[in-house]
Amino acid sequence: MPDIDAIIIGAGVIGLATAEALSRSGLSVIVIEAAEGIGTVTSSRNSEVIHAGIYYPEGSLKAQLCVEGRHALYAWCDQHRVPYRRSGKLIVATDEAELSAIAAIEKKAHRNGVEDLNLISAGEAIRLEPALSCVGALLSPSTGILDSHSFMLSLQGDAEANGAAFAFHTPFLRAEVGGNAIHVETGGAEPMRVSTSILINCAGLSASTAAKAMDGLDSAHIPETLYAKGNYFSLRGRAPFSHLIYPAPHTHGLGVHLTLDLGGQARFGPDVEWVETIDYEVDPTRSEGFDDAIRRYWPGLPDHALIPAYSGIRPKISGPNDPAPDFRIDGPEVHGIPGLINLFGMESPGLTSSLAIANAVMQKLA
Repeated sequence: MPDIDAIIIGAGVIGLATAEALSRSGLSVIVIEAAEGIGTVTSSRNSEVIHAGIYYPEGSLKAQLCVEGRHALYAWCDQHRVPYRRSGKLIVATDEAELSAIAAIEKKAHRNGVEDLNLISAGEAIRLEPALSCVGALLSPSTGILDSHSFMLSLQGDAEANGAAFAFHTPFLRAEVGGNAIHVETGGAEPMRVSTSILINCAGLSASTAAKAMDGLDSAHIPETLYAKGNYFSLRGRAPFSHLIYPAPHTHGLGVHLTLDLGGQARFGPDVEWVETIDYEVDPTRSEGFDDAIRRYWPGLPDHALIPAYSGIRPKISGPNDPAPDFRIDGPEVHGIPGLINLFGMESPGLTSSLAIANAVMQKLA
């Protein structure tokens, strides 16, 4: 008999949501995390936006799980009193060529099940946001923002109430998979070797590294994880906006957008900077590119108004010249190993989709 029903590698938002779902089903669960607490990496270094499910290819996991996850996330926040606001979002066209782009986005989003979008004229957009400059916009009323740390704490609290245990300062070292049980070894001050029926790899930026340390898993099923750094800048003073403002998107990101925190403070980003090592320092000189991008939709941006804020790193499983990839939730139907689930490429909209991703993991185990 295995020592535990399920082990989850990683206590980011997806690992937490998975721990809550598994423990609620009656399974014994341990979450192992190399850091000192929950959500210290990608989950705490993003824009905290609740995405509507607009941009993703029809039929993709990102499209399906973002829409499903958004509904679940708003309901969770209401039930658990997690602070959030349905701020709404304007995706703006700043020239005539971008009008067809946002019209195509509206059609794609409708096919994805996002049915509350409205294409509006420049006049309508400027009536909503007088400081805005555009030739048209797409209004998304169901886009919002939340306190992501409060959300993660609520997931941890429910998981622990269901009997889940968390082992911090406990890095995953290796596993033996493919037998009657999965044997897991961890490091830290108190190394352990424990057997489990289920192993869920929610290691985010380290998911590929963790998978490579699983003896018995064919390397053909392990993608390379690349690092796409996103830098954010804050605005000195208050921004004259109440909606989130996004430009028309490009290949590997959604452009330098304006988001607001729950206190109304504006921040801009992320850009895309491909890096080889994890480094969260923000280069102040990158604000020069931000200024030009922002003034396309907000000409009134004051000079020298941006200050470095923070950065995050997206775990990409495709390179800078490749199409944006889908989520990968690889279960036994992919690699043939009972009880093993590897999650790769869990970038945006991973926060919004987290509850739905946990449900998808449960379905694969069932």
